[in-house]
Amino acid sequence: MALITRVSRLFRADMHAVLDQIEEPQQLLRQAIREMEEALLQEEQSLKLMQHEQGQLQRRLAGLAQTMEKSDEELDLCFESNKEELARTIIKRRLETERLGKLLSEKSEALGDRINHLKPHLEQHRTELDGMRQKAELLATEQAESSLGQRADSSENIGMAIGDDEIEVALLREKQRRMPS
Repeated sequence: MALITRVSRLFRADMHAVLDQIEEPQQLLRQAIREMEEALLQEEQSLKLMQHEQGQLQRRLAGLAQTMEKSDEELDLCFESNKEELARTIIKRRLETERLGKLLSEKSEALGDRINHLKPHLEQHRTELDGMRQKAELLATEQAESSLGQRADSSENIGMAIGDDEIEVALLREKQRRMPS
């Protein structure tokens, strides 16, 4: 049983090696960069959305604070006028506003924690993407240099012979250039 397992592992390893040779590393690297760019864009959009939502929560909390101040003034007026029934209604609204304020504060705080947690990850992903781009540029440069080296080698062997027609054209140009005008 162990022998069969080892043989199957060797076969799979050889198949993977063959597939790696067939696939172009530059193509795979470009695809990985595209995928990383898309993921980074989604994370940035998510961060902007969270920041926008947190801003809305902060504005809403500020509005609730104004409502609380207004209810204080209304309560003072109710107590001065001996309107306890009206004061009860205002107190009920005030308690509801306090409860909503507490809920919104907790939500804003949790959102702030998520934003603070996402920012370092986003920066790390940007750094990784920059590294991948540098690797891609290096690979492209290396391939271009090796391609030029291969072309130079092949041109040394093939295209170094100069034809008679090229010599004639060059001769005519040189004569024309040297003729007195």
